[in-house]
Amino acid sequence: MPKTLYKINVQIDEIFAGDVEPRRVREAARVALTEQAAPRPGELTIAITDDDALQRLNRQFLGHDQPTDVLSFPAEETEQTPHYFGDVVISFPRAYAQAEAGRHPVEAEIQLLIVHGVLHLLGHDHARPQEKARMWAAQAEILRQLKSPITGPVEG
Repeated sequence: MPKTLYKINVQIDEIFAGDVEPRRVREAARVALTEQAAPRPGELTIAITDDDALQRLNRQFLGHDQPTDVLSFPAEETEQTPHYFGDVVISFPRAYAQAEAGRHPVEAEIQLLIVHGVLHLLGHDHARPQEKARMWAAQAEILRQLKSPITGPVEG
């Protein structure tokens, strides 16, 4: 298999370090980038933190004063090489609660949130039904490749 030439920076808050495997975080992001034929070489950062951090970012950048599960911050488009895609920030407590509600492992929820965040960095959106269908299909295919026990968010 050819080298993918993607650099995935992983930052995990110390309190969650024992609950999240950096190797699995990188794998989920790398599969999403590869499946979507993202430019190579490329780089992104994934941070796993708490609800307070997500709430601050959500308020600062989106004007929503509440925590959320995942936020994506696409990088400005430039001609730089390697291409910097942006940052994905995930709330571990939200991921844990969603995994419990969906009765699946937290690792699967983290993979879902990583894939979801990376797809946003690559231009996907789910504001309209057609966009959502396209994004959810891409998400499901990537999660199947990861052999995840889930293929999308629990909706309800």
